[in-house]
Amino acid sequence: MAGITDQPFRRLCCQLGAGLAVSEMVSANPKVWHTEKSKKRMVHTSEAGIRSVQIAGSDPQELAFAAQVNVENGAQIIDINMGCPAKKVNKKLAGSALLKEPSLVEAIVKSVVDAVDVPVTLKIRTGWCESTRNGVEIAKIAQANGIQSLAVHGRTRCDFYKGEAEYQTIKAIKQAIDIPVVANGDITDPEKAKFVLEYTGADAVMIGRAAQGRPWIFREINHYLANGTYLPAPDMDEVRTILIEHVKELHRFYGDFMGLRIARKHVSWYMQSHDKDKTFRSRFNGLESTEEQLALLNQYFDNLT
Repeated sequence: MAGITDQPFRRLCCQLGAGLAVSEMVSANPKVWHTEKSKKRMVHTSEAGIRSVQIAGSDPQELAFAAQVNVENGAQIIDINMGCPAKKVNKKLAGSALLKEPSLVEAIVKSVVDAVDVPVTLKIRTGWCESTRNGVEIAKIAQANGIQSLAVHGRTRCDFYKGEAEYQTIKAIKQAIDIPVVANGDITDPEKAKFVLEYTGADAVMIGRAAQGRPWIFREINHYLANGTYLPAPDMDEVRTILIEHVKELHRFYGDFMGLRIARKHVSWYMQSHDKDKTFRSRFNGLESTEEQLALLNQYFDNLT
C-alpha cells in the first residue's frame, strides 16, 4: 500500500473505524531518507491512533537502525515488511523474498526486537510459492524471537494478487502460535470479514485494497461484527464531505504540485461506482490546479441534487 496509506488516508481510516492504520513502507536504507517521499513517510507526529511504522530491507543492522530512528520520530510500533511482492523490492531480497531465507528472517527479527523498546510486529505472505509455502515455519520463528503480532496475507509471493486468497494456511498459523494473528487478503465486505475470522480463528482482519475509495468499510465491518446487521451505506452528502475533505488534506499535506497529482488516484477510486463511463475522472485528471479540482468535485455533487 506504499503510495496509498499516507498520513491523510490513515487518519481518515481511523476516523471511520479502523483500529490500527500502519504507515507506508519505509526503506531501511539511510541513503534514501533524504528524498522528499521518504521524509513524508518518516513523520509520525499528528497521527491518528497508535503510530505503527512499517520498515523494509534485508540487512539486520540497517533494519535495527531504521527501527530506532523511527521510534525516535514517534513510532509506537515497528512493523517489519516481509509480504511485499513487488519486483523492485524483492530483487533486493526484501519484502516477501525474505520468506526464502528463514535464517535471515530470524536474524532480522532478533536484531529489530533487540534494538527498540516498543512492540515489533511482522507482515508476511504464506510463502514464496506454492511448493515452498512455509508460513507456519516463519510464524514460529517470529514468535520465538519476540514478534508481538503477525499479519498474514493469504497468498504466496508468486501469486501476487491473482486468484483468490486462501485462508487454510492462516488457520494453520493461528493454531501453531500463541501471539495474535491478523488475517489479510480479499476481505471486501462485512460478511467476508466474519467468515475469515471464524474460519481462521484469527484475532483481527486487515483491510487493504478494499478501503481504496471506501474508507467507511471499517465502520461497516465493526457494526456487522458487533450487531449482525448491515450499517446503511453513506448517503451522497456524506460521501461528498468525506471525499472533499480527503482531497483538501492531500493538498495540504503534499502541497499544490504533488497534492493534486496524488488526489487523482484517490478520486478515481471513490468515483468507480458513480462514474461508469469515466467521463468525470478523465476531466478531473486533466486539471492542473487544486482550486479547479475542488470546484469540479463540488460541481459534480451539486448536479446530483
